[in-house]
Amino acid sequence: MTAMGTTRVTRVRVAAAAVTLAEAGIESPRVDAELLAAHVLGIPRTRLVLAPDLDDEASRRLDELVARRAAREPLQHLVGSAVLGPVSVAVGAGVFVPRPETELLLTEGVANLRGAAAPVVVDLCTGSGALALALAVARPDAEVWAVEADPTALTWADRNLAGSGVHLVEGDVTAPGTLAELDGTVDLLVANPPYVPAGTPVSAEVARDPARAVFAGVDGLDVIRPLAATAARLVRPGGRVAVEHDESHAPAVLAVLEGAGFTDLATRVDLAGRPRVAVGIRA
Repeated sequence: MTAMGTTRVTRVRVAAAAVTLAEAGIESPRVDAELLAAHVLGIPRTRLVLAPDLDDEASRRLDELVARRAAREPLQHLVGSAVLGPVSVAVGAGVFVPRPETELLLTEGVANLRGAAAPVVVDLCTGSGALALALAVARPDAEVWAVEADPTALTWADRNLAGSGVHLVEGDVTAPGTLAELDGTVDLLVANPPYVPAGTPVSAEVARDPARAVFAGVDGLDVIRPLAATAARLVRPGGRVAVEHDESHAPAVLAVLEGAGFTDLATRVDLAGRPRVAVGIRA
């Protein structure tokens, strides 16, 4: 078969996979199908147009992955990685999968570091370590600390942060003594804590994440409230904080940060216009 013919066959296989995923209710069936096919072939998605046909083993693997995705297993679990800004991290069962909403938190963090020389940065509730790693890549001169309490998530973070220079610490972000050695020295503190109110319906994919990384009490603020006090203790006067939250939480999170001693408070919205990140300056 000619190269043109094999490429055409691959396109047909991807199109059929996309139909299967669409029928299963996947929001981005074509993209997911292409990413799964690229994963099976071991090539970037952008190279699919030049890809050879899948052999029998590759076809079997693609069919298996498509069936698992149709059953709403997260795409990132199937390909073994998730992307956040400039980095890709390993993810799987037992760790929260970074999602596009956190790109806004990363953007805010990088913007808030402009003009700061050799800044000290802390990422609370680091999970997979994706945000800490992305900040370290964006600012190689920064001293970046990442904090996580869950043992399974720590294993993933340790794997992802190995060799990056990021300091990974096992600790409870709501505890009074966490990172006490950094009190009053932090230039930027970011956090993507659990914030979904208990009992809230979530997508099948989010339901695969550890519940402790998703839900936070009746109103979803059980972690953010004490986390704000930790942030106030760590951040230097004039330093900045940025916290991701549920779109329904904007006023409540700003009030919590104000009560903890932050000023110049504001809410940043994502590309869909939803309030997602609270920012402020330590008084």
